[in-house]
Amino acid sequence: MISDNTINKKSVTDIDVKGKKVLLRCDFNVPLDKATHTITDEGRITASLPTINYLLNEGACVIACSHLGRPKGERKPELSLAPVAVRLSALLGKPVKMARDVIGDDATKLANELRPGEIILLENLRYHKEEEQNDPAFAKSLANMADIFVSDAFGTVHRAHGSTEGLSHYLPAVAGLLLQKELLHLGGAISNPARPLVAILGGSKVSDKLAVIENLLEKADTLLIGGGMAYTFIKAQGGKIGNSLCEDDKLEYANKMLDIAKSRGVSLLLPPDTIAAAEFSNDAEPVTVDSYDIPDGYMGLDIGPQSAALYAEAIANAGTVIWNGPMGVFEFAKFAEGTKALAEAIADSDAVSVIGGGDSAAAVRVFGLDDKITHISTGGGASLEFLEGKTLPGIACLLDA
Repeated sequence: MISDNTINKKSVTDIDVKGKKVLLRCDFNVPLDKATHTITDEGRITASLPTINYLLNEGACVIACSHLGRPKGERKPELSLAPVAVRLSALLGKPVKMARDVIGDDATKLANELRPGEIILLENLRYHKEEEQNDPAFAKSLANMADIFVSDAFGTVHRAHGSTEGLSHYLPAVAGLLLQKELLHLGGAISNPARPLVAILGGSKVSDKLAVIENLLEKADTLLIGGGMAYTFIKAQGGKIGNSLCEDDKLEYANKMLDIAKSRGVSLLLPPDTIAAAEFSNDAEPVTVDSYDIPDGYMGLDIGPQSAALYAEAIANAGTVIWNGPMGVFEFAKFAEGTKALAEAIADSDAVSVIGGGDSAAAVRVFGLDDKITHISTGGGASLEFLEGKTLPGIACLLDA
């Protein structure tokens, strides 16, 4: 259950940072071109700019840090944050000195030389295995460089790592502007939504969303289910689903959730029609069929037009919409229409709209509708665990407002 003290945390704007050394945990885990090591999507860097600019303008000395990829405690040159330092410098219009290490002599020297309004970037945190182990000595070494810890990497707050939770044991810890925005929108959508609250869940597996379904059935007025996970619910009701994705060990669970929804007066909608094909390929020929009578040899790859219209109607009447998971295989153009229809319905609605990261966020960007969404979460796993109602260690450790 998400409580007020989970989301009401002190922000960087609540404390005095002038002249202080601020260790800023960013999410610079950006995709790099394997051949050229150039950044292919700088979205996570630009998302960090409001907090960085605020700190610099307030006269803080900023020590930025992040992980990149999975070096697993080894120094891998192809996972260096050096390209991020170059791009960040261009976006800020000022030098960003890059430390050659994380807690070594070079990082310490650059941190000691920092002046108000200046910024440095430490090397990849995960070059040290102690980061993911949340080793107290590692966290203390990081903390020794700074006066304040500002957490602004929402995508990592579900992990208790040295730079997400460990630092809070040695420094006053507050939320950055990006993390504060996540708490405001995701937390608000769950704990105090404008009604009706319409939750949309997609993706391939029911098992990935067990706790989310249960938590949302306590909160939502309407729950729309699509994607591969819908066919487990449909089969549980006696539907014929052909070769569609199905978790047979979750059929009993699906029926239990349908019963809970009915007892709580939650409208749980499943897709009445399906876009199916004989093979999992964009070259496959799509056919529209009854979701409860999919022919043998065919698999459901998207919700059908009747389903899209039904779901769009629910969205049009919503006060708040939360969406996590696509309605079909949106990577294939022939099976992207259901996901696109929902994205357009959300963009056209007057509802407060929150997209829970991952594939849903990617879909909204692919369709060019991201500027019409109230909030797109920067965390995939973190936003999912937040929607489950879990206490996230990287948030729980921050000072309460």
